[in-house]
Amino acid sequence: MKLFHLSDLHLGKRVNEFSMIEDQKYILKEILTRVNEEKPDGILIAGDVYDRSVPTEDAMKLWDEFLISLAEKKVPVFAISGNHDSAIRFSDHGPLVDVTGIHLSPVYDGNAKHFTLTDEFGEVNFYLLPFIKPATVRNVFPDEEISDYTDACRVAIEHMEVDENKRNVILAHQFVTGAVRCESEEVVVGGLDNVDASVFDAFDYVALGHIHGKQKIGREEVRYCGTPLKYSFSEKDHEKSITVVELLKKDEVKISEIPLVPRRDLREIKGSYADLTLKENYENTNTEDYIHAVLTDENDVIDAIGKLRVIYPNLMKLSYDNKRTREQRVVTDATDVEQKTPLELFAEFYEKQNNSEMSSEQAAFVTECIESIWE
Repeated sequence: MKLFHLSDLHLGKRVNEFSMIEDQKYILKEILTRVNEEKPDGILIAGDVYDRSVPTEDAMKLWDEFLISLAEKKVPVFAISGNHDSAIRFSDHGPLVDVTGIHLSPVYDGNAKHFTLTDEFGEVNFYLLPFIKPATVRNVFPDEEISDYTDACRVAIEHMEVDENKRNVILAHQFVTGAVRCESEEVVVGGLDNVDASVFDAFDYVALGHIHGKQKIGREEVRYCGTPLKYSFSEKDHEKSITVVELLKKDEVKISEIPLVPRRDLREIKGSYADLTLKENYENTNTEDYIHAVLTDENDVIDAIGKLRVIYPNLMKLSYDNKRTREQRVVTDATDVEQKTPLELFAEFYEKQNNSEMSSEQAAFVTECIESIWE
């Protein structure tokens, strides 16, 4: 049985105030193309379908269109809500869409939804465990000892009564201990949301969501597939993909990846202003990409963002890497103020702030300004 593992679509997300909706439309079409080519037996979507609990109209429309396309192809879908989703909104019309082969996790009430598909090796059971917190499970099972996220997942799984003699798959949206985070994820202080991977030992494959970088946790079959798009510059070196899971006979699982190429990449460029605006340095690149420009000039370039956006219209972020930013010297109170001229005081401040002395042109400009103020 061949399965596609996806997660963290974050439909409706904005990155540095840039809407990603058109890029998300593009990547979902790419995924549908791969579905046509590979003909998987099911699609696993492990939470954070939306970027917020009250999604935008565009995000909801895009999700509906994606599900309709999969339903028309008669590909079963198993999807759970994540910490960014509203579990109630996510599961709306769940019983109605079940008949189309689209299976959405309901609000957790102690009975995790599960479904069964069959292939030449027998049954495969799919368990849908939406994002849960200890309080959520504690309310359902007040007699159980639940002190942390590991306990919450352990108790929820124990009540699934999983038959370990059969092939079992679980979808979960939690932070499993050992996973490497990205800047675009929500972080709980002190790692209080950690879940020990051992709670998933009963499952042949664990389709995880929540972490944006693809990775395995412990054994090969406990996996985060990562986001289909880059959502922060901490992900600039990630290679996004669809995780393909092939369940053969019991205890035999093959895992591979299908690369996903975005409409616009999210990447970093670095150099002096002159370097980044030199035609031969950018003419063979996609200047429509989402860009973080790191300028190495020692002096700030006036209106650098506006000027660079003439070449890179989707410039998202601008920063400097020079002596000033590397040393980050602390500006302290000036000494002997009464014995120094305003120009000398400003020159001291400038040097401490920028780790370099003013040029003669800058000194002349400051002198002119001071004289103008004094008049």
